[in-house]
Amino acid sequence: MEKAELLAPAGNLEKLKIALSYGADAVYGGTSTFSLRIRSGKEFDIDSYAKGIEYAHARGKKVYTTINSFPFNAQLKLYEKHIAKMAELKPDALIVSSPGVVQMARKVAPQIPIHLSTQANVMNVLDAQVYYDMGVERIIVAREISLKDCEAIKKSIPDLELEIFVHGSMCFAYSGRCLVSALQTGRVPNRGSCANDCRFPYEIYAHSPESNTTFRLDEEEGIGTYIMNAKDMNMASHVDEILASGVIDSLKIEGRTKSPYYAGVVTKAYRHAIDDFYAGKFDASIYQKELHTTQNRGFSDAYLVSKPFERNNTQSHGFTIQDGTHQVAGLVSEDGLTWRCKDKTCVGDSVEILLPVGVTIEPMENDECRIEEIDGRFYIIFKKIVSTKGKEFNCIHSGDLNDIILPVKLPSYTILRRGIKEAKQKKGLL
Repeated sequence: MEKAELLAPAGNLEKLKIALSYGADAVYGGTSTFSLRIRSGKEFDIDSYAKGIEYAHARGKKVYTTINSFPFNAQLKLYEKHIAKMAELKPDALIVSSPGVVQMARKVAPQIPIHLSTQANVMNVLDAQVYYDMGVERIIVAREISLKDCEAIKKSIPDLELEIFVHGSMCFAYSGRCLVSALQTGRVPNRGSCANDCRFPYEIYAHSPESNTTFRLDEEEGIGTYIMNAKDMNMASHVDEILASGVIDSLKIEGRTKSPYYAGVVTKAYRHAIDDFYAGKFDASIYQKELHTTQNRGFSDAYLVSKPFERNNTQSHGFTIQDGTHQVAGLVSEDGLTWRCKDKTCVGDSVEILLPVGVTIEPMENDECRIEEIDGRFYIIFKKIVSTKGKEFNCIHSGDLNDIILPVKLPSYTILRRGIKEAKQKKGLL
């Protein structure tokens, strides 16, 4: 059985490198032009995106370019030029959303495979066949599809690749088919500038035009007012079932706007799950423990194994986001010689070392630090904190831009973290 691909988000060049270091087979992203992640896309310009593709290809990995917004008539020529410009960088596929843009991409860049975005909301064999006949090689199916429907599509069109989302933010509507943000802020979801209005708390009022009176409707105690806030998708416990079906070619993680910590931890957890399945030692509790270290809106296994009408626990009415079990303390540089502080860290602190995939370290001690292993996890205890400029700190705080010398070289993009309770105590929040 050929291994399914693990596809991770790349919001900028650093996150692209982190995703690949933590186990992704491929990444997806793009510049802001005509992408559905305008805000994250601004972190990529043409030059840095080209460097990202070169970096990935040098490591035998793939990059899929997002051009998945929906154009107006006035933008068609600009769209055509952008596709041509992206094709020059030789990405491994173009991700597009509409039939017209599929045809345009086939004309402008016939050498680049086309992947159909989840924005097209493909749910059935008929729609899949139409796009396949147009030249689409892979369909990123709707988040609302079932695994059984994926099996039916694959049975009917065996050469069509299927990609599914397994983790990340869920849309209140069919993916991107929402007007709330456009109505309230003028930011259009299908044009890449969603303001995430579904994540806000709302108050409901009843107004009588006859008496010109307005009454606030109180919510039921304990229910909350985040009435449109969908929980985050987390399919890690079903990776074995998904892969055993044999019909899914790529497992996709959402999150181009999320943090480097998210990119590393979530990618590594799903890498672990996929590899364990093929090795015959799948254990969902291991992957869930890591995924719960990240911030989230509560987790749901969404609709792949249960239809929407069978679920009543996919909304998080009481809060918009909650802390995970851990807080990032620092991120190691690409050369492994320095780190930057992400959470207050002092001399004498012990922070956990989260390693990228395929690298190891050994316990050690010198005049500046000690690395110890406890229950299979590694921790570094700082005896000194000194910047590359020679400044010595007793404590260094989040947001400090000094590069701190590592007393021992660590693998590129190693993450330093601590438990959330300890992090809050250090901030005086507990």
